[in-house]
Amino acid sequence: MIRLLIADDHAMVRRGLQVFLATQPDIEMVGEAANGEETLEQAKLLLPDVVLMDLNMPVLNGIDTTARLKKELPHIKVIVLTSFVDYDHVLPAIRAGAHGYLLKDIEPEELVAGIRRVFQGQVELHPDAAGLLMTHVTSPAGEDEANGSSHQEAAQLDKLTRREQEVLQLIASGMNNREISEALYITEKTVKTHVSHLLDKLGVADRTQAAIYALKHGIV
Repeated sequence: MIRLLIADDHAMVRRGLQVFLATQPDIEMVGEAANGEETLEQAKLLLPDVVLMDLNMPVLNGIDTTARLKKELPHIKVIVLTSFVDYDHVLPAIRAGAHGYLLKDIEPEELVAGIRRVFQGQVELHPDAAGLLMTHVTSPAGEDEANGSSHQEAAQLDKLTRREQEVLQLIASGMNNREISEALYITEKTVKTHVSHLLDKLGVADRTQAAIYALKHGIV
């Protein structure tokens, strides 16, 4: 069962999500929250696997709430579910630790599939959000931002073993640990060890940031 917490300041949105998601046999609705502080409180109390996170919430916005969850409850995966798809929201949300970024006009079946994929360890991005990330890392502004750390990043990449680079490539392609283990004919425990090592060597916090790193450096 996927334990799910909904964070949105609109009661009708929460109710609509609950009505549909409650019909899914592998999803358990454990709670809801109307603002960021309440989300943190409910997350600590209920320990969900996944949080559907609105960005525009009172008291504490979704980006700051995501960053707090990542620091205080790192096992919880956050999927941003919002109406905004622009640099000011997508980039900060991913940097805060979101594992997914979806829009509220998504088809219900696609949302369920996205929740399942994120729960399994994959990254789930709306095409427009993925496009913004790619534009950011390949644009002149993105290149200028990266110039100061380009040598450092190259050195970090050189630290990866051949197997760690293979694992990074498969993470960027959207595979979870089980799928990576099957593709490379190694155990899931070994995959987890490689993932832990490569995250540490690259200086990134999670698989989402590792996937973005891989895309930025052409490791696909």
